[in-house]
Amino acid sequence: MTSSEHLPGSSDLTAHLDRAGAEAELFDLLRIPSVSADPSHVPDMARAADFLRAKLETLGFTVRVDATSHTGKGGQTVAGHPVVFAQREVNPNLPTVLIYGHYDVQPEAPLEEWVSPPFEPTVRGGRVYARGSTDDKGQAYAHVRGVELLLSQGDLPVNVKFLLEGEEEVGSPSLAAYLRDNVEALKADVIVISDGSRFAPDVPTVTYGLRGLSYVEIHVQGANRDLHSGSYGGAAPNPINALAEIIAKLKDDQGRVTIPGFYDGVEEITPAEREMWAKLPQDDAAFAASIDVPALPGEAGYSVLERLWARPTLDVNGIWGGYQGEGSKTVIAAKAGAKVSMRLVPGQDPERITQLISDYVPTIAPEGVKVEVKSLHGGQPIKVDADSPFVQAAGRALKRVYNRDAAFARTGGSIPIVADFRSILGAPVLLVDFGLNEDAPHSPNESFALEDYHNGILTGAYLLQELGQVGESEQ
Repeated sequence: MTSSEHLPGSSDLTAHLDRAGAEAELFDLLRIPSVSADPSHVPDMARAADFLRAKLETLGFTVRVDATSHTGKGGQTVAGHPVVFAQREVNPNLPTVLIYGHYDVQPEAPLEEWVSPPFEPTVRGGRVYARGSTDDKGQAYAHVRGVELLLSQGDLPVNVKFLLEGEEEVGSPSLAAYLRDNVEALKADVIVISDGSRFAPDVPTVTYGLRGLSYVEIHVQGANRDLHSGSYGGAAPNPINALAEIIAKLKDDQGRVTIPGFYDGVEEITPAEREMWAKLPQDDAAFAASIDVPALPGEAGYSVLERLWARPTLDVNGIWGGYQGEGSKTVIAAKAGAKVSMRLVPGQDPERITQLISDYVPTIAPEGVKVEVKSLHGGQPIKVDADSPFVQAAGRALKRVYNRDAAFARTGGSIPIVADFRSILGAPVLLVDFGLNEDAPHSPNESFALEDYHNGILTGAYLLQELGQVGESEQ
């Protein structure tokens, strides 16, 4: 294989990086409140898609903005948010790289916890603070600017396609059907995704594993109306108390999930992985301090990294019921509910896990209440062969940017569509992340270090060069 130092056009691209222009364009994209979960932002979703279409057209891509839809739970067709698909073919004999990202973002709530407005990009301490800055507008747009950087020095070393969707933050309900309908157009040798976190600020990382997801709601119904807690307290069932009892029974005092069959088939951590992860500069005390907590509870018998990357979890993400206003209101609520996410590892199927919790919750509910578990969405866990030529190419690209070897890590997050990419498009997936956990994706004051953004642009450019060499070596 040709070394990267002798690749055509492989000179250091840093001097050609337009930092000011790259930041200005990203900030314009971040100002668009493309919240996919909120129907009131449908016009903003279209505006974000059009922004990306216009940019990619200026780079010589053939671009289309495709409407999407999916089947709702009642069997009706539900309109989805648009997909931006772009392609630029340099030479049919060159490899084709499909770059995936998403332009939709999480809701901004709770708004009062933001230091600066979530949709007005604000730079503090070398970071841009805005919703979507790291998840995933900043990381996806780094690839767009990486392509632009290469084009400023000549042509692209590979054929490039972009698939930028608008529903990742709501589980990508329309994307699988879109993939099936567009298999030929989306054909690629490798699919590149940057939608996660590096291991540490000074550790370039190639991610070779993602946890899957089963996300449900637990609904508890008591009486047919809210009741006076004096007139009925002590006799009527209390849905909030019942919900608390159910939640408490979902895990034991060793941090293990109690759902029968939950751990069946779970792929164990290999000795090689344990050895590799033990060499990473993980500081549990610093990790705890970074989120201002005194301890890191979890499943007994596993290290923090093992629990984060390779063990399944169950967490309550939201809970409601009863009076929430100022002062007192002495009622026994008629209903209560909770949102529960379960992160899954290889060997677990999200549909099976959803069925298991649906069967289990009614058996642990106290008498007098009705319980229902509703499935929201899920995704398959993923592992990539860390020794594949594509993964090794990513390692070389990262070394050119950071001047150090990349770490090979798994991550606790989920990108449900990755499994569909592999099964429907039949192409290997390459996960090269530019963000950090400290960027606070999904949280108030989400941010993205500008240096990470610029390094992402360089990585994206070098990665295309290195992937071009993989294609040549296999011909």
